[in-house]
Amino acid sequence: MKALRYLLITIVALILLAVAAIVVAMLVIDPNTYKPQIEQAVEKQTNLDLILDGDISWSFIPIGLELNNVEAKLDGERFIALDRLVAEIDFWSLVAMSPQVNNFVLDGLDAHLSVNKEGQANWTRIMPEKDAQQAAPSEPAPDTTAAASEGSAEPLNFNVSNVEIANARVRYTDATTGQEITLEDFTLGASDITLGSEFPLDISFRVETAEPQMSVEGSIAARLSANQALDTFSASGLDASFDIKGEAFAGKTITAKISGSLAANLANATANLKDISFSFANLSANTNLTVEGFGDKPKLAGNIAINEFSLKKLLENLGQPTIETSDGDALTALAFSTNIGGAAGKPELTDLTLKLDDTTFNGSGSYNLASSALVFRLTGDELNADRYLPPPSGTPATESGTGSNSGSGSGTAAAQADPDSQLLPLDTLRALLLDIDLGLNKLTVSNLQINEIKASTLAKNGVLEIDDFSGKLYYGSFNANASIDARSDTPKWGINTDVTDVQTLPLLNDLAEVDMLSGGANLKINAKSTGNTMAALRGNADGKITFNLAEGEFRRMNLTRLACQGIALVNQETLGTTDWGTTTPFNDMRGTLDINGNTLNNTELLASLAGMQLEGQGSVDMQQTLVDYELGLRIVGEIHRDPACRVTDTVRNVVIPLECRGNLSDDPAGLCSFDGSRFRDSLQDIAKNAAKAKAEDKIKDALKGFFN
Repeated sequence: MKALRYLLITIVALILLAVAAIVVAMLVIDPNTYKPQIEQAVEKQTNLDLILDGDISWSFIPIGLELNNVEAKLDGERFIALDRLVAEIDFWSLVAMSPQVNNFVLDGLDAHLSVNKEGQANWTRIMPEKDAQQAAPSEPAPDTTAAASEGSAEPLNFNVSNVEIANARVRYTDATTGQEITLEDFTLGASDITLGSEFPLDISFRVETAEPQMSVEGSIAARLSANQALDTFSASGLDASFDIKGEAFAGKTITAKISGSLAANLANATANLKDISFSFANLSANTNLTVEGFGDKPKLAGNIAINEFSLKKLLENLGQPTIETSDGDALTALAFSTNIGGAAGKPELTDLTLKLDDTTFNGSGSYNLASSALVFRLTGDELNADRYLPPPSGTPATESGTGSNSGSGSGTAAAQADPDSQLLPLDTLRALLLDIDLGLNKLTVSNLQINEIKASTLAKNGVLEIDDFSGKLYYGSFNANASIDARSDTPKWGINTDVTDVQTLPLLNDLAEVDMLSGGANLKINAKSTGNTMAALRGNADGKITFNLAEGEFRRMNLTRLACQGIALVNQETLGTTDWGTTTPFNDMRGTLDINGNTLNNTELLASLAGMQLEGQGSVDMQQTLVDYELGLRIVGEIHRDPACRVTDTVRNVVIPLECRGNLSDDPAGLCSFDGSRFRDSLQDIAKNAAKAKAEDKIKDALKGFFN
C-alpha cells in the first residue's frame, strides 16, 4: 500500500512539476521574439511569404494561442490573411485525457484563390515543385496502420465549447472562363459541440458571381449532431433563407426558404428528409423522402407536393416576360402531388395529381435513371386548350376566365403564329424514350369540342408514334395514328385518320365560323409531309382525303333557284317564285381531295339533290382560305313547282353550269352563281334534245298516219 501511495504521490508531483514548468515558460518566454524565425521557416519550406505584423500571445488556463494581423503572399500577391486567430484548449481536459477546445475564433479571414489562363490554380503552387512531387507518389502505399488498428479503434471524444468565424472573405477567379465568385461577410457560430449530442449552428454569408451576374445573401440556422464515428449526421429545426438577385431576374430580389429536418447515415448509405418545406418566390413545395443508396441507383420512398401557385405571378416575380394567353386567368392555378416509391434506380410515382387551372389529371409514372425511359399513365377531366393560346394581335387577354367556347379569337391567334418558327426541338426528341397513355374526358382545341379522348404515345430512337388516338367528335367518332421521324434534320410527318358520322355544321361553325354545310361526315385521311416549320409542313403536304356526307344540306345557298334560272331561260319564260329559301338539301355527297401542299384538289364530286345531281371539281387554297369550283346541276327530274322551271325532254339530262369562287369567310350566298360562259355548252345539249324530240314527234306522226 505504501508503494502505491508513493507512486501516486510521485505522479502528482510530476504533473505539478510539468504544470509549473509550463507556467514558468509562458511567463518567461515571449513568442513575439521568434517572429523572424517563424517567418523564415515558412518561407524556407513553402513558396509563401509569411508576414506576422501583429502580436502573438498565449495563455495557461486555458492553454491558448492568439495570432493577430497575419498575411501570407504567393508570388508577390496576397494569398491569405487574417486579423485574429484564437485557439484555446481546456488544460484540465488534457489532464483527464478528454481534450476539449474551449474557444476557437477566426476573425477577418481573407483568401484569394485563382486559376490562370493556363488552367493552373494558385493553391497548387504553395509547395515547391520538388516537394509537391514527393508529396504525391504515383502509387499510394496501403494503409496498414489503419487496417491493423481497425478492430481496436477508440471512438473519438471531441468537445468544443465555442466556435466563431466572423468577417470571412474568399475570392475565386478563373481566367479560363472569366468567372469570378466572391464569398464575403461569412459568419459562423456554434457552441457546446459534442459528438453524439445536438448543438446549435448559425451561418450567414453573401455570395456574388460574375457569369452570370448574381448575388445571394443567406442565413442558415439548425441544430446539428454527429456520432463519434463521424458516419451519422442530422440537422433538425433547419431554417434557411436566401435573397437572390441578378441579371436573370431583371434586378428583382427573389427569396428562397428551406425548413425541416434531415439525417444521413454514411455507413449504410441512407438519408431521410422529414417535413422539408421549400419556397421560391410564390412557389412552395413539401416533401418527406427516404433515400437508400447514394450511387447511381438510389431507392426512393416518400411523397412530394407542389402547392397551388400562379405561373404568371412566378414569372413576374422572377422579372421574366409574362406568358400572354387568350384567357387572363390561365396559368394562375397550378399544383402537383405524388407518392414516390419503386425499385432501386427506377423511381415510381403513384397517386399522382396534376392540376392545371380548372383541369385535373390523375395517374402514375416511372423513370429509369439508367436509360432515361419515362412512363406515364394520366387521365384528365376537361381541358380548354384555347385558353392557353396567345391573344389576337392588338387584343388584350381577358381579365376573367373564358372556359366556355366563345368567338373565334383562338383560331385567329393560332393563324397569327409565326409560320417559319421551329416546331420541334430535334435533339431533345431524338433523346426521348417515352411510353405515355393519356385520357381526357373533354378537350376544346381551336374551338372544337372533342370527348372521351384516348391516346398512346411511344418515342424511341428519334421516332415519335401516336397510336390509338381516338375520341368522340360532334355526334360521331374518330380514330387516328400519327408519326414523326426526327432522325434527320428534316423530320417526316405522317397521319392516318378515320372519321365516322361527324356532324359538319357544328364542327365547321366552331372551327372557323363557317355554317355553309351540314351532314354526317365520313372521312378517310392519309397524309404526310416533311419539315420543321408550319410553312414547310403546309408546302410539303401530300396525301388524299376521301369523304362522304349523308343527309345534309348546303346552307345559305339555294342551288335549286340557280338551276331553275337556267331551265326558265331554255323555256324562254320568267320565274314567278320569289321565296326560294336559303338551303339546298342533299341525300348524299361524296368525293376525293388530293392534298398538294397548301391546295386541296377536289375530284369526282357528286351529290344527289331533289331532281338534280350535283357534279363538279375544284380546289381549296388552305393558306388563303379560297375556294374555286366549277359545278354542274344535271337535271334528272322535277325540281320545283314554278311553271317556268318545268322539266321537259329538252332540258332533261342537261347540265346547268355553276361557279363557286371566293373566300370561305365570305357570305356563302354570294359564293356560287350561274356560269353563263359554260352555258353555251349546255345549249348544244339542249339543241340536241330538242332535235331528238322533234324527230321523235315526226316519227310518232308518221306512225299514226300509217296505222290510220
